[in-house]
Amino acid sequence: MTGGILDAIWPRSCEVCGRPADRPGRHVCSECLNRIPFVPQDGCCDVCGRAVEGFEGEYLCEDCSKGATRPMFDRAGSAVRYEGEAREMVNRYKSHQALWLKDDFCDWLEAAARSRFDVAAIDAVLPMPVTLWHRIDRGYNQSVYLARDLARRIDRRCDEGILRRVGRPRRQAGLTEEERRENAKGTFAARHPERARGRTLLVIDDIMTTGATLSDCARALKESGAWRVWCLTVARSVRS
Repeated sequence: MTGGILDAIWPRSCEVCGRPADRPGRHVCSECLNRIPFVPQDGCCDVCGRAVEGFEGEYLCEDCSKGATRPMFDRAGSAVRYEGEAREMVNRYKSHQALWLKDDFCDWLEAAARSRFDVAAIDAVLPMPVTLWHRIDRGYNQSVYLARDLARRIDRRCDEGILRRVGRPRRQAGLTEEERRENAKGTFAARHPERARGRTLLVIDDIMTTGATLSDCARALKESGAWRVWCLTVARSVRS
């Protein structure tokens, strides 16, 4: 069945307000879409993508200007702020199998990717790997669906096998920024380093808080010879 036929049989409801969705194939209506807290792609740190209200142009934030706290990735960006309706949607997608939100999220990711990066320079799109326990507990890796769809939209390969998680660090939620950095160290290793060598790789995840997990992901890729590592998330935590 086509999407139009399915919509006629089972009409979509807006994930935010519950009224009929007026955007074909999507689960956020036009009115609620205007209330989503999108991250401005201008006035951001050139490396981590942290936005400062009222600032125009690019700059280096305090963390990224210091060698000790500068992340290992070359550039990062996010589509929305992790607050309000966007926060609720991301949490439902991440932890409660609301996979129908993928198309809405990929709309946002694609717009952010084309604004933040030179998509023609990307060699492959990578989903953030998850632990085996995560797969058993939730039954899926939420980043895989996003990475696959975004790769298709920008006509790039989705490579799901380059990286793997090693060990089982504590959950990042509730940790301080310094604790997050320490906890994330050594979390990733390359399964196929030859597929990273000399390439520009875009890593996709759902939420960025301090960027510690993404930074360690980039470390593993850089140690495997990746030329550039860019990172893109659906949401950016307001605490960072």
